[in-house]
Amino acid sequence: MIVLAADHGGYTLKEEVKKHLDAKGVQYIDCGCYNGESVDYPDMAKQACEKIQSGEAEKGLLFCGSGVGISIAANKMKGIRCCCCSDTFSAKYTRLHNDANVLAMGGRIVGPGLAIEMIELFLNTEFEGGRHSRRVEKLMALED
Repeated sequence: MIVLAADHGGYTLKEEVKKHLDAKGVQYIDCGCYNGESVDYPDMAKQACEKIQSGEAEKGLLFCGSGVGISIAANKMKGIRCCCCSDTFSAKYTRLHNDANVLAMGGRIVGPGLAIEMIELFLNTEFEGGRHSRRVEKLMALED
């Protein structure tokens, strides 16, 4: 299960991504927003990341205008490792090396085709572990 959330700047891209996920039969929880009216990205990130914290979802996809604000908000939440990406290399390696559990992107920066490529890499790339495990453990220790 994955969770989706967007502010008004990422709403359109989120809706395009939902079409792709529906076509592939991927189950998701949509935490909003549900139209293009202005909402605050910290509120949207919080709703989605709480689903990961509770175990209702394993990974998340977040969208705002640039992807930056919503990723900063997500990373304030315990247990969340969110990366804002606008290229496939970063989307792949944030899973391989950082064991990221949330991918953020900007609806005003990334088009639907690239977003879908990044999401496929993010959802289907396993954490490499090994030497990276120690580093991820150190990242998570920073929360304490």
